[in-house]
Amino acid sequence: MPDAGPFTDDVVRQIARHMNEDHAADCLTICRALGGRPGATAARMTGLDAEGIEFAVADGGVEHPVRIPFGERLTERPQVRREVVRMTERARAALGGGPDVPGGP
Repeated sequence: MPDAGPFTDDVVRQIARHMNEDHAADCLTICRALGGRPGATAARMTGLDAEGIEFAVADGGVEHPVRIPFGERLTERPQVRREVVRMTERARAALGGGPDVPGGP
């Protein structure tokens, strides 16, 4: 199991709640483009550690676990936001950023 680093269970729960309540569309976009689930219809963050972020993704009527590695090992909480923003921007670009991409133009 990857090293949790600075992320206690409480911190992970707080981040997951924020992502799932305020950034559900971004979770879906990330999983479609970077998580290998282009047909996903829903995604929710389920965990993270210093090395990556985890989601439960609905695709084809079945829920699948998806883990996406961070671009670098995270050592402090503020890095999570920057890394998720980077992932979201990368995912939107990969999907063309069109009207069917959550958060796209």
